Amino acid sequence: MISAVIPKLPFINKKETIDFYTTIGFQLEADYGEYLIFSLEQTELHFFSFQDLDPKKSDFMIYLRVNAEIERLYHKLIEKGIAIHPNGALEQKPWHQIEFSIIDPNGTLLTFGQYN
Repeated sequence: MISAVIPKLPFINKKETIDFYTTIGFQLEADYGEYLIFSLEQTELHFFSFQDLDPKKSDFMIYLRVNAEIERLYHKLIEKGIAIHPNGALEQKPWHQIEFSIIDPNGTLLTFGQYN
């Protein structure tokens, strides 16, 4: 049986990627040079080196479910200097989610959502 889904995302600059994800709360679990593994609570993200990626043309995105306190997380990220996506401000969606979005240095869209 499947026990977990783990996104594999690209990175261009390893230091920028490590700095970004540790700033938003992830812990770097492993650095294999061209491959990184981060974790936060029950979430694991893997990253592979993709030097030719143009972050402005990236179609990569993930949805991160938040169990509680999404408003607190939203304000915490803003306080840490993380830019909210121009179309991703915290708001109630018609599909009964409260969501907001940010973009990592590699152009990957991260949407955080909580059931409402």
